[in-house]
Amino acid sequence: MTKSPILQNTAVACLAAVFCTLLWGTAFPFIKLGYSVLEISQYDIGSKLLFAGLRFLLAGIMVYLFLCISQKRIPTLHKNDFGKVFAYGFVQTAMQYIFTYAGIGFTSSTNTSIITSCGSFITVLIAPLFFRSDRLTVLKILGCAVGFSGVLVMNGFSATSVDTLFGDAMIFLSTLCTASGNVISKKLAQKINPVELTAFQLMLGGTVLTIIGVILGGRMNMTNPQGLMILLWLAFVSAAAFSVWTALLKYHPASKISVFNLLVPIFGTVLSGVMLGESVFKAETLISLVLISLGIAAVNISLGSKRKNRRKI
Repeated sequence: MTKSPILQNTAVACLAAVFCTLLWGTAFPFIKLGYSVLEISQYDIGSKLLFAGLRFLLAGIMVYLFLCISQKRIPTLHKNDFGKVFAYGFVQTAMQYIFTYAGIGFTSSTNTSIITSCGSFITVLIAPLFFRSDRLTVLKILGCAVGFSGVLVMNGFSATSVDTLFGDAMIFLSTLCTASGNVISKKLAQKINPVELTAFQLMLGGTVLTIIGVILGGRMNMTNPQGLMILLWLAFVSAAAFSVWTALLKYHPASKISVFNLLVPIFGTVLSGVMLGESVFKAETLISLVLISLGIAAVNISLGSKRKNRRKI
């Protein structure tokens, strides 16, 4: 019998999910540094999309080269799967960032943080519609509520503004893309190697973003060494995190994995404080971390008792 992948182990899966969110958390300060070093202004959407497109395109190339070296072959995508993988990359990578950058200039950081955190709830709610093994339970709902309260605490219980409807709508559509991407990823990863799936979706999605960025007049100083190092780090973050995340979705319920996304703003806030000197080390940050951790635990506990004897979750 084939040995079960290590990511099927629940404890290892939880640590791997935290690792992914930690990597994505580093993206917050590094993106800010990248904009500063490459002199990309706040409202230069074309350059921002070009920056994001090159990041994901490079990430996909990194994963692809890793596959070539580790498997000693040139991975190819079956023609019957091309359309599905392109749709996945278009939704998860291209459209998510297009909606994000379209809306982020028209809404507040509080609204953005709160609306984005809803992605975990959406995944928990829609996953049972696509996967019979991923059932909605009281503990899952409670865990999401507790985790969401952590997001509110982190934002100081600031009231969301209602005069930024366009921006809020764009951020919500970006969140829907994230949740939809989780479901599509789990579906495709049942048939396609998760790492190969990651490589192709990142390259396809990154190419779409790059083309749109150029069309919108995006420009980037590719001779700046510091800017290139930042771009390469962000590409590595996407390559590593998406590869592990896609594998986790293959072996575990989407609701169980997606709830870890609530940790991303926590890591992003703390790392921004360390790297950029922003004032973030407050009691609210610690309290929100505790609440989000409790929420994650509740969602995972709801799955454990009835499945602990199964080889796969």
